[in-house]
Amino acid sequence: MGKIDELKEKVKGNKKRIILPESNDSRILSAASILMKEDLVDIILIGKKEVSEEYEILNNATWYNPEDVVEEYTNKLFELRKEKGMTKEEARNLILNDYMYFSCLLVLEGRADGIVSGISHSSSNTLRPALQLIKGPDGFVSSFFLMETDKYDLGENGLFIFADCGLNQNPTPNELAIIGKQAIASYKEFIGNNPKVAYLSHSTYGSSKHEMVDKIKLAVEESKKINTDCIIDGELQLDAAIIPDVANIKCPGSPLKGKANILVFPNLDSGNIGYKLVERFGNAKAYGPLTQGLNYPVNDLSRGSSVDDIIGVILITSIQASKNVL
Repeated sequence: MGKIDELKEKVKGNKKRIILPESNDSRILSAASILMKEDLVDIILIGKKEVSEEYEILNNATWYNPEDVVEEYTNKLFELRKEKGMTKEEARNLILNDYMYFSCLLVLEGRADGIVSGISHSSSNTLRPALQLIKGPDGFVSSFFLMETDKYDLGENGLFIFADCGLNQNPTPNELAIIGKQAIASYKEFIGNNPKVAYLSHSTYGSSKHEMVDKIKLAVEESKKINTDCIIDGELQLDAAIIPDVANIKCPGSPLKGKANILVFPNLDSGNIGYKLVERFGNAKAYGPLTQGLNYPVNDLSRGSSVDDIIGVILITSIQASKNVL
């Protein structure tokens, strides 16, 4: 059974209401149609209800047109953001032209359980409204990718969590520790109960001296303080983290023994480049970037996502929504 099929089994009988703001994209409409036909998700679409014959089932979806309720939601957004300097005119413009703000308000009102966006917008367009309105209990939000590879001898039968590959540009040691904590929770939610965390570097156990290496060492120390129920190690080069034979040579004392299934990257550059290398050269499935740490799930799509990728992210969002607070 592939990962998509496993995710479908998880959501059966527990349908969640997921908003798809980008109702003008054919890939979104195709993914929504498939999930509705399989009765797995209650789809909410934003915009004017104009459904072609190809997507006829979407007539049964819930549609919200911001133009129909612009004054009501302008006032709601203004009240939430006026202390940050937002004017009513700015709020009105966002309700009419930035459907993510409208979508976040629907979630806060209890009209939806989560949001998936980003197929035709940047990550900042998707995540900024969520960070401003939905927020999170820890005051810090990160992202992860669920990576599905055909290297079944690596990770957890080929599955990995990669973090943070989509949100935080240059996290501090303490923020890296929180990213590790959130990635552990995501791993337990989607993969299993045996997380093994590697903090990655260009150095293994001091083989190189650099301030970036020192940063990872501090992050590992902090991570071990707040995550006491799983194996954590670093700083480690990638091969030492995931290949036992290499680990035996480079770090024979590592408790991971080359069996890491969660990879924490030192910064956004390395994380973003890393997941795309695995996806494109390794023919892996990359689901994400998925958010960790928000009160309600809001997940970002890569603009290069396929219909299957979108389906995977919607299903993951539904599973996250079953917990309500991540």
